[in-house]
Amino acid sequence: MAITVHVDVVSAEDEIFSGLAEMVSLPGESGDLGILPGHAPLLTRIRPGTVRIKLAGKDEEEVIFVAGGMLEVQPNLVTVLADTAIRGRDLDEAKAMEAKKRAEEAMADKQQDINYAQAQAELAEAIAQLAALDHFRHRGH
Repeated sequence: MAITVHVDVVSAEDEIFSGLAEMVSLPGESGDLGILPGHAPLLTRIRPGTVRIKLAGKDEEEVIFVAGGMLEVQPNLVTVLADTAIRGRDLDEAKAMEAKKRAEEAMADKQQDINYAQAQAELAEAIAQLAALDHFRHRGH
């Protein structure tokens, strides 16, 4: 039997995942993180991207897109408090492509009075969502 850690992924709207995992990987504020059972305590912000949860005793991964938030790691518990979280199977490619297009157009339109930091954040989120969708599709789910 594999050594596991309990993982909770929650957003303001819903509990997305709760269960045992052999490993969790996600985009931390300073780079990608890999969390194994017994990991040292950690508290950090997370960037928009893919949370991959290697399910205990299974070959598959749970794939979840997060749009930022906080990560808390204790030796036997990993908690992802996401601003927004969407299961890989629930991602909508058309909506993500449209959001990406809108953000790119807003950044390119010099006549429009926009908040560039917000447009850049929206573009990064749309790109991360498309990457999560691509990862989910290539995992055979």
